Amino acid sequence: EATIAGSMTLAALMLKLGGYGMIRLSLIPFFYSPNLSLILISTALWGAIMTSFICLRQTDLKALIAYSSVSHMGLMTASIMTFSSWGLSGALMMMIAHGLSSSALFFLANSNYEKTNTRTIIIFRHTQVILPLTSFWWLLIILTNIAMPPSINFISEITIMSSLFTWSPLTFPFLALIMIITTTYSMSMFMLTHGKLSKMTKLISPFSTREHLTLFLHLFPMIAIMLNPTSIINIIC
Repeated sequence: EATIAGSMTLAALMLKLGGYGMIRLSLIPFFYSPNLSLILISTALWGAIMTSFICLRQTDLKALIAYSSVSHMGLMTASIMTFSSWGLSGALMMMIAHGLSSSALFFLANSNYEKTNTRTIIIFRHTQVILPLTSFWWLLIILTNIAMPPSINFISEITIMSSLFTWSPLTFPFLALIMIITTTYSMSMFMLTHGKLSKMTKLISPFSTREHLTLFLHLFPMIAIMLNPTSIINIIC
C-alpha cells in the first residue's frame, strides 16, 4: 500500500541494504555454521516457493510484483547462506538485476493505476492494441524479471543455481520449481493484456515522455551490463 516512490525505493535500495548486511555478517566466522546454513537456506527456498504460488492466484498487480520481489529475495538469501564465492557473486548480481527490473515493474504498475484508478490485472485486457509501446515496455521488463538470456538476471540466477547445487544437489528440484512458477505468473500477467477491450481501457491515455524516459533509465543499465558482463563480474569477484 506504499506510494510509488516508497515501493521503488524499497525494491531498488532498502532490500539491497538488508542483503548487504547479510553479506557482512556471513564474513564473520561466528556465523559460518552448516546447521545455520541448512535452516536459513531451507526457509528461504520454502518462502520463495510459497510466494511464487501466491503470485499465481494474485489479482492485484502491485501485490503480484511485491510477492515476486519476496521470491527473488528468498533466492538471494539462500545464495548468501552457502558461504561460497559463487553464492556471494550471484547474490550481488541479483541485487543489481532485481533492483532495476522490480523498480521498473512497480513504476509500470503505478502508471497503469494512475490511468485507470484500479490495480486489478484483468482491467488492463487488450491494452496492447491501444498502447503498443507500453506493452513493449511490459514485455522487456517481464523478460528480464524471468531471467531471459542474456540479461544480467539470467547470469545471476545461473550463478545462484550453481552455488546452491554445489552446496546440495537436493536444492535443484526446488530451484527448478521456482523458475517454472516465476515464468508462469510473469507470462500470464503479460498475456492478460490480450482479450476483449473494455470501456475503461478505451479511455486510457498513452505514456508521457517522462514515463518513457524513466523506464529507459531502468533498462539502459541492464543493457550496458548485458553487453559487457565481465566488467561487473570482475568488480564483484
